Amino acid sequence: MTVSERVELIKFDEPKYLEDGKAVVGQRKEAEDLAKVIHDQGYSNIFLLGIGGTEFEFGHYEYLISRMSDVDIYSVNAADVNTVRPKKLNKDSLVITASSSGDTVEIVQAAKWMKEEGIRVVAFTDKKGKLGQMLDYVVHAPVVTGYCEHSYVLQAYFMYKLMNLRGDFDAYDRFADQLSEYIFEDLLAIKKKFEPIGMKMASELYDAEYTIFTGSGALWGETLLFSMCMLEEMQWIRCRPVNAAQFFHGTLELIEDKVPVFIVKGEDEFRAQDNRVEEFCKKINCQYVVFDASEYAVRLDNEFRKFIVPMITTACITGRLSRHYEAYTKHNLQYRRYYRQFEY
Repeated sequence: MTVSERVELIKFDEPKYLEDGKAVVGQRKEAEDLAKVIHDQGYSNIFLLGIGGTEFEFGHYEYLISRMSDVDIYSVNAADVNTVRPKKLNKDSLVITASSSGDTVEIVQAAKWMKEEGIRVVAFTDKKGKLGQMLDYVVHAPVVTGYCEHSYVLQAYFMYKLMNLRGDFDAYDRFADQLSEYIFEDLLAIKKKFEPIGMKMASELYDAEYTIFTGSGALWGETLLFSMCMLEEMQWIRCRPVNAAQFFHGTLELIEDKVPVFIVKGEDEFRAQDNRVEEFCKKINCQYVVFDASEYAVRLDNEFRKFIVPMITTACITGRLSRHYEAYTKHNLQYRRYYRQFEY
C-alpha cells in the first residue's frame, strides 16, 4: 500500500493560482511586442518608478539589469521624483511603473507630469484604472489572485526582452520558453515545501516585541516588501528592516531577548553578507531564522536561476508566510487602520 501526504495550503486556491498563471503566460506576446516598440523608438536610460511595495518589487530588476547591461537604470521613489525631478529624467528616458489599484496617488501624479513633458511611461496596471486610462503604454494581465510572482513573470517578459533586443541577453527566448512552461507549477510545489516551514517560523516570531529583518542584493527589495508591507502595514507588527551590510553599523546593538533576527539569504555575490549576519547570530546565541532561497528548486536551466530567486522568495514569504502570521495574530491581512481609509 502506498502512503502519501497531501500538503494543503491555508487560504489558497490552487486551481485559480494556476489558471491565473496561464493568463499571465498568455500575455507574453503583448509584453514582448511592446518591448520591441520601445526598443525601436530608442531610450537613453531606464527609470523604475514605484512607491512602497511597487518600489520594493522593482528592486531586483534594478540589481539584475545593472549586472547584465551597461544601460543606466535607476529605481526611484515616486514621491521623491515629484519633489525633486532628476536631471537625467527627460524625453529620451524610459519610465516603467506599476500599480495594482491604478490610483496610487504619487505614481498617478508622476505619470501626469511626465506625460505632459513627453516622457514615455510604461505601466503594468489595470487599463480601466486612472493610471491605465492616462497612459499610452499599458500592460494588464487578467489576474485576480494578486500574487507578486504573477507580476514578476509578466514584467520579466518585458524587461528581459528589452535586454535581449539590446544584445545583452541572447538566451532570452530559451529563458522565456522555460519560464512559461514551468514557473507556476514549480512555484506551487515550492509553496507546498515551504508551508510547514512557514508555519513554524510564524509560530516562533508572531508575538515578538519587534523583529529585525536583513537581506541583500537581489533580495533586499523582497526583504523590505515582506517586513514593511506585509507585517507593518497588514499585520501591525513592529519590524526593523536593515540591509545585511548596514546590520553591523548600529542595528546589531538592538538584538536581545524577544528581538529575533530574520535573515533572507539570496544566491548572488551578496550572499557572503547574509552569511556574516547568520554567523554573528550564532556567535551571540540569539534567536534567529533563515529563509534560504537556494533550498528551493525549479526546472529552468541553472543559468536562469538568478532571475527566478526573487520569485521563489516572494512566493514563500510574501505569499505564504504572511498567511501564517495572520493565522497566529488573528489580524486580517486586509484590515487597515489608516492606509487608504481617508485623505492624507
